[in-house]
This record gives sequence, structure tokens and C-alpha cells, in this order.
Amino acid sequence: MNSDRIKKGFERTGPCALLYATGLSKKTIERPFIGIASSFSDLVPGHIDMRTLERFIEKGIHSNGGNAFIFGIPAICDGITMGHVGMHYSLPSRELIADSVESVAVAHSLDGLVLLTNCDKITPGMLMAAMRLNIPSIVVTAGPMLTGRYKGEKLTLVKNAFEAVGSYKAGKITDDELSLFQLEACPGPGSCQGLYTANTMACLCEAMGISLPGCATALAVSAKKRRIAFESGMQIVQMVKDDITPDKIINKTALENAIFVDMALGGSTNTVLHLPAIASETDIGLSYDDFITISRKASTISSIQPSGEYTMEDLEYAGGIPAVLHTIKPLLKDNPTVSGRKILDIADQGRVSDADVIHPLHDPIKKGGGIAILSGSLAPDGSVVKAAAMTANMLKFKGRARPFDSEEEAMKAILGNKIKAGECVIIRYEGPKGGPGMREMLSPTSALFGMGLGDKVALITDGRFSGGTRGNCIGHVAPEAFEGGPIALVKDGDLIGYDIEAGTLDLLVDQKELAERARSWKCPGPKVKKGYLARYIKQVSSCRYDGICR
Repeated sequence: MNSDRIKKGFERTGPCALLYATGLSKKTIERPFIGIASSFSDLVPGHIDMRTLERFIEKGIHSNGGNAFIFGIPAICDGITMGHVGMHYSLPSRELIADSVESVAVAHSLDGLVLLTNCDKITPGMLMAAMRLNIPSIVVTAGPMLTGRYKGEKLTLVKNAFEAVGSYKAGKITDDELSLFQLEACPGPGSCQGLYTANTMACLCEAMGISLPGCATALAVSAKKRRIAFESGMQIVQMVKDDITPDKIINKTALENAIFVDMALGGSTNTVLHLPAIASETDIGLSYDDFITISRKASTISSIQPSGEYTMEDLEYAGGIPAVLHTIKPLLKDNPTVSGRKILDIADQGRVSDADVIHPLHDPIKKGGGIAILSGSLAPDGSVVKAAAMTANMLKFKGRARPFDSEEEAMKAILGNKIKAGECVIIRYEGPKGGPGMREMLSPTSALFGMGLGDKVALITDGRFSGGTRGNCIGHVAPEAFEGGPIALVKDGDLIGYDIEAGTLDLLVDQKELAERARSWKCPGPKVKKGYLARYIKQVSSCRYDGICR
């Protein structure tokens, strides 16, 4: 075992003395050392209930003959950081998380890991670490939040809190209603209720086989979630004994299965950043081409917020990810999972209990996947759009550009009623380097919807969009403005055109004119000159065609 390096032989008397100081006994020190990488935080609603799950994971580990050691991992709530300087730290925190797990696991010679996670960048960061370390690992996601309720209507974070900003500005809701939405939209622990990035990544963990069946949609407040936590603790000890490492679970087949599930559900566009980053920790190749190929074969079979009106609670009661796997089984390939069962066996056992929530494959919501990749003269290196969440009248569009050099400038114009129907809002210098950190634009998109412009304008950025974003929003435009990409050259009134079916995104300006603009363009320089973000700017790249911005 890895832990033998710190506990075997007389040379290890010092480390052993320190290990006994933790409360280990002569008998228990021989057992496998299992780390519980816990991202518990009182600051993040998706993580506030993790102390309970830590206990159940611990019980499972000890019940199967292992030693459990909990250690902390940083966690950031994207919703709380949205729309201000805090969002600069969201994507960069993914690398900190991966490095933190690696540092503790290697330094203390752990034999296995339970990765207790939930929210947006924590889950991919932990998966990156698991692939990098390649010691037995299992993911436990802490589960979705219950939907809020008001007068018999469902309340959710994005629709009833973020979009309320625009509605309030437009005079559609009162002060009392605004206050009520703040208090009731998020009724307790868990990841936000729609198929946003946190819940999308949880679903993909289950589809890849790195979480136990049922884990992704089991609600944060449920006994089912506690049982899965306990069973995960039991299972990781067995995985150590059997040497079941991540490279035996997450391979190209597992990633392709995950993309099929992503496309079927219409998940977050952030997965196009995270899955390639996870793959890059090994020699697995994953690029935009894989997403394009699978999108053409896939069908969208569910309509969960922000694409529709259903929530993760509805998906859970409709059968969860096993039911989704059962529905799209003809598109999947068999592969091992941490449960010891093959993925197609799990699919065979899945059952759909609500065909309105999970449509049959022969009667999908639409042919084609929920995520599309676009490229063209505005995005030579590609861009990403959540096609499932777009309005039907805007799948093909031409409009005059309204460029802004930051999210704050765009938000001021939106709330100041300066954006008109038929226009194309461009938010640039928000990419990985220019942002820095590739901020999410949930505040502008939510405000547009709240003000009644959600189906009348397009929004294009070299930043990202929250998994909660809906509407005509294209992100990840590359090369980014900071590196002199065409998005930096857009002027007020330029014609912008895109076609989702054709996969194109173009700046419809004469090439000679663009060449002249490029010659006069100058990089504005980094916005941050000290601290972690300054180091991040030096290391990160624009989103390349392999989807990696690292």
C-alpha cells in the first residue's frame, strides 16, 4: 500500500509516532489509509450539509476495515461570486483544488480517496486530481437543493432570484416580491435546482462510473444521499484491496458516454472546459470534434431548467441518471464503474417513471444534442453555446454589434435600457487571460430575460456562461480579445451572424477593414498584477480547439 511508505520499518518511527498521535492504534495502523477530501464550507449552500455526509463516509470506511482521514479543500459558490470581482477566482480555483488534493494525498501517502464535492469547479478539480494521482478514488456529490415554493409555484435560484433583478428594474415585481424571492428561492442545503454546472458535473460523474448509481440526483436532504455516502465509504476500501484505479474507470469510452448524457440532458456549457481538462491529466485525447460528433448522434430527451421548467428534484423522481442511461442505452458503450457493475448493466436496471421529464429516445424533445460548437470569422478557434436553452426564433441570427470591454459596462447598459431588440451584445476582455479567470455572465443574461429581451437579443463573449444561463448566449469565443482575437476588433454597429445548425459564428466585416483594425490594435495589458490571479494569467491559455484553457 502507498501508506506503507510512512508506517513500515524502524526508519519510520517518527512518522509512526505522529500517526499514533492522531488516535490510531497498533491494530488500526495496518489498515488502508483513506482520505476524505471534503469541500465542506459554511459559505457554500451546496456544501453546508457535508459534515453529515463526512460521518456516513467515515462509517462506511471503518465498517469495511479502513482508516478515514478528513482533510479540507477550498470551495467557491459561483452564484455568490457572480457579477463582481469574486467571479475572477471561480475557474482558477479549479487548479487550486486539483493541486490541493494532489498535495495532501501524495504528502501523506494515502491509499485511496473519497472526493466529497458538489459545486461548480470543485468537482472537475477533484476529478483532475484523481486522474493525476491514479490511486483508487470515488466521488460523492452532496446532492441537489429542493425547489422553493410560493403560492403553489416552484421557485429556483436563476429564474426567481437572478432574473428578478431585471424584472424589478422593469417594474414587473414589487419590493415585497423581490424580498420574498431572496428568502424563498433557495430553501436549504444543496446545489442549485436546475441543470447548472454543479448538477451537470454530478450527472457526468455517475455517467462516467466514478460515482455510485443514484448519487447525482439523490437530494441533499435525503436519507438516500446518506446511504450512498456510507456505501461509497465501504466501496473505496474494497477498491483499494482490488487496486481499482481511476484509469480503469475513466477512459475515452467513459468520457464519450458522459458527453452523450450531457447532450441528452442539455447540460452546462462548462463541461466543454472540464471534460477535456480531466482527460488531459492522462493521455486521453478529447477535443471539440468529439462534442460535435456526439451532438450529431445524440438527442435531447429532457427539459430541465434553465432549458425548461423541470428541476433536479423532478429528474430524481423520474428515475435519475440510471433512467437516462436506460433511455439512451443504444448510444452508449459498456465500461466498468466504481460500483463493480458495468455501465450497461446499470442502464438495464434503470427505469423511467415520468416520461414527461425523461422522453423516450424515439420521441425526443429534439434531435441533436443540447450543446453546440460554433466557429467562423468571429471565433476561429471555436465557441460554445447551450443550444437547448436558446429561443426557437434565434437559432439563426444577424444583428448589429454593441461591444463592451467588461461585464460591468454591459450590465450598466442593460439596466440603463440602452440595449434594443435585434442587437448583439458583445462582452470581451473577459477570457481566461483578459478577465482574468473567464467570468460567467449570468447577471447580464438574467437581466435581459427579466427585462423582456431574452428572446430578442444575442449575447456573445470570450468569457463563460453559467450553467444556469438561458437564451441566445454564445461563450468561450477564441482566441480571446486579450490575445488579439477577432472579438477584440468588433466595432459598434458591425454585423454579427450565427447559425446553430450550420455551426457558424461570423463577424460580417470586410477582411481588409479587419486587417487594418488588427494592425492598430494593442493589448491593454493584464488587469491584475499581483497575487494568485497574476500567476494564473501567465500560465493560462485561451480556449483551444481541444477545449482546454489551462
